[in-house]
Amino acid sequence: MAKGERKRALRGRAGRMKGGRGSGRASPGQVRLWGRHAVEAALKNPDRQHRKLWATREGVASLDGELPTDFPVEYADVQDLARLVAKDAPHQGLVLECAALEDRFLDEVLDGDPARPIIVLDQVTDPHNVGAIMRSAVAFNAAALVTQDRHAPPEGGVIAKSASGALETLPWIRVVNLARAMEEMAEAGYWRIGLTGHTETTFAEALPTGPVAIVLGAEGEGMRQNIEAHCDALAKLPISNEIESLNVSNAAAIALYAVATRD
Repeated sequence: MAKGERKRALRGRAGRMKGGRGSGRASPGQVRLWGRHAVEAALKNPDRQHRKLWATREGVASLDGELPTDFPVEYADVQDLARLVAKDAPHQGLVLECAALEDRFLDEVLDGDPARPIIVLDQVTDPHNVGAIMRSAVAFNAAALVTQDRHAPPEGGVIAKSASGALETLPWIRVVNLARAMEEMAEAGYWRIGLTGHTETTFAEALPTGPVAIVLGAEGEGMRQNIEAHCDALAKLPISNEIESLNVSNAAAIALYAVATRD
């Protein structure tokens, strides 16, 4: 997007908005996104309702495409934008406030392409990890991300920045009962593989030819017992004995690659 249409810079005003430095809090009912990839993807998403863009002129010039003539843009300097985002967040001169995405539902995915895997996260709460998993999921053509509505981070700027645009394209399905959702996956023909270090079976050995759901638990604690019990197989990644485990986002990326390249 080229430079915006408004000529008057409203320098300094952004810093006086409710929320203060380092809060990253949006207005009620809205989410706040920052960084070029996250903001650009949200602006291009027809399912997003946008409220306002705060930006430097350089930030607007870095976007791909043209902002609509009447798009609500408020120009500010870098220091003012820093007051609108999480502390020390790299906003790259762009902060967008918009409505949250509408809820997506599991049956939409289960009726889709069975060749595309589903990622299931059990109490993975770090938004950086969730965002990174979204990015890998889109890269390897996953169908959806499924989390519990509790014990998962909310939609927001940290996830969007880590996802690098994937938040706008990957269906994120939040369910009340994760075990029940896994039962529905099984009923639809998905083979549910839980990643854990407490097994001798490798992921390649457990991987079938049909639809797959990859289940990952929180770092350290792993999957809860009830979620493990709802897996058809438990498998490990064949990593060196020199390291105990992988970051959950790295493990997800490797598993997704294995699914994408299976015979």
